[in-house]
Amino acid sequence: MALDLSGGLDETSEFVLAGRPEDPEMRDAVNVWIESADASLGMRIGIEALARDWDAHDIWLDIAFADGRVISFRESHPPLPSGDDNGRSTIRGAGPLRFQCVEPFRCWTASFRGSAPETTALHLARGQLLNSPEPVAVEFDIEMTMAAPPWVPGSLLPQAKAALAGQQGEFMSPRYEQLFRARGALRVGRRNITLTGTGLRIRRQGVRRLAGFAGHCWQSAVFPSGKAFGFNTYPPRSDGEPSYNEGYIFDGSGELKVARADVVPWLDRLQTSGDNVSFVLETAQGAVSVEGVTFINTRSVNKGSAVLPADFPIVQQAHARYRWDGEEACGMVERSSTPDKIIPNTGKSNS
Repeated sequence: MALDLSGGLDETSEFVLAGRPEDPEMRDAVNVWIESADASLGMRIGIEALARDWDAHDIWLDIAFADGRVISFRESHPPLPSGDDNGRSTIRGAGPLRFQCVEPFRCWTASFRGSAPETTALHLARGQLLNSPEPVAVEFDIEMTMAAPPWVPGSLLPQAKAALAGQQGEFMSPRYEQLFRARGALRVGRRNITLTGTGLRIRRQGVRRLAGFAGHCWQSAVFPSGKAFGFNTYPPRSDGEPSYNEGYIFDGSGELKVARADVVPWLDRLQTSGDNVSFVLETAQGAVSVEGVTFINTRSVNKGSAVLPADFPIVQQAHARYRWDGEEACGMVERSSTPDKIIPNTGKSNS
């Protein structure tokens, strides 16, 4: 029997909003994480279309190489045409970046034509912005073929659904995410790269509010055999109420099987690589232990933000090698903790 890659979701979920929503807080976003199979690079690509700023979509691109070089691009541009065809708005693009839904829940593409500044993972770990970094020409065309059904947070565990019904749900906004396999070609400066790897696609559409956010740990990967995992959890709450904690394992066929994070690698330092991000998931079939070590870490630079409060969690985006029952794969990890829980960077790996 063919794998149902829709997970029962309607294909209209895949189509973007073609015009400005009435609610000024409504967002329509497409984000992907990509890791090369050989752990030589990781990518994070996204577009955020906010109703109140509809004529200037936020776009970002991170290309992080295992040697520590990072392309870190943040700009706002007018939206590209949505490709509206009989109610099928399949393109979310702005400026040099373009996503397209080729076939709902089966195939998406991402392309970029432009230039972006270069920095290093160490500068980002220290919160240092380079003055007038030299732009680097960047081009890519990447095809993403989905490898597992989508996961809708709050759909697998009653406790998770209850947690997301309140303020904790506003932290991530309505969304689903889906693992994929990636192939494509990149040019970064004079370097041409043939990409073969895996990744995670996130589709968000709704209102997002981050007031009260205190951190998280979010990890996923798909393995050569087809098995996969994913989870997201928030740290214990000061008010004693249950924190959001939900995940899944996938055996390569059928449906996602529910899991909860039992042992969590909370963020406590900002290194360039070598973080131990191993974890344990609790499932109906027993504990699932996965070993993980980051091969390149980057993060958003919140230092000096005029919008975020001083105690807002520091977010680290990273890419890791995972080992599960002797099988290896590369995947994503995003973690955040409040500044008081972060050990200052020493300039060295903690491997």
